[in-house]
Amino acid sequence: MSNSVITVTVKLFAAYQEAYGVSELVLELPNGTPVRAVCDRLIAEHPELTKLRDFTRFGVNLIFVEPDTVLKNGDEVVLIPPVSGG
Repeated sequence: MSNSVITVTVKLFAAYQEAYGVSELVLELPNGTPVRAVCDRLIAEHPELTKLRDFTRFGVNLIFVEPDTVLKNGDEVVLIPPVSGG
């Protein structure tokens, strides 16, 4: 694998998991990709998720991060959509 590509594991919850029918994805991304781009890619593949874009929070390796946090090879990404109920 070249240095220009990283592999991350994406844990899916709620609406994301329902859209994909799986609990996690393994994605190859260009080096330097921000975590926000993972959300954008999933929304591009499943446009019904568009309504979640502005409300999804991001976690990398069990820590909440800002959308522009750059991913590293081997990171575990969590997309946390808004949860209703209590």
